[in-house]
Amino acid sequence: MVQFLSIISQELTDVIGNIHKSAFMSRAKRAVKAELCSFSGYEIYPGHERCYTTNDGKGFQFLNAKCKSAFLSKRNPGQLNWTVLYRRKHKKGQSEELQKKRTRRAVKFQRAITGASPADITAKRNQKPEVRKAQQEQALRAVKEAKKVKQTSKEAAMAAAKAPTAAAPKQKMVKPVEVSAPCVAGKR
Repeated sequence: MVQFLSIISQELTDVIGNIHKSAFMSRAKRAVKAELCSFSGYEIYPGHERCYTTNDGKGFQFLNAKCKSAFLSKRNPGQLNWTVLYRRKHKKGQSEELQKKRTRRAVKFQRAITGASPADITAKRNQKPEVRKAQQEQALRAVKEAKKVKQTSKEAAMAAAKAPTAAAPKQKMVKPVEVSAPCVAGKR
């Protein structure tokens, strides 16, 4: 009988120990569902939240009374330097991005302009200034000559157009005379 009791007590302690171990393990494995504070943005662990519900049914969870009072006094979380929103906005605590972003430098690329190939452009760029100046003067002379020819032809056309009209006498326009209605004196 004693042996039987010792066996039962041994089994009971094993069962109780296993139950205790399983409860402990399940507590350790269980993921903690942390919510975010509606004002500060920090995590709120279970049992530490302060709830607030508005008249329209919207619910807000706050980390502490400080967050709740700031929310109720309509403070802007982006302007308080201890909130997550402020820290994100002002790039605080971002240790991962230590190396600076590389900026791309603009690479000069020679493109052809309509009517001129890149080879023509480089040839013109490498010309001596005296040659370039001579070409500019020659082009200017050609433009001036074309302008002179155009002006003389225009003057000749104007003279030809004026000649026949000057010979014909002008007729005077007769204006119609308006007869005004007689003035009738009215009573006051």
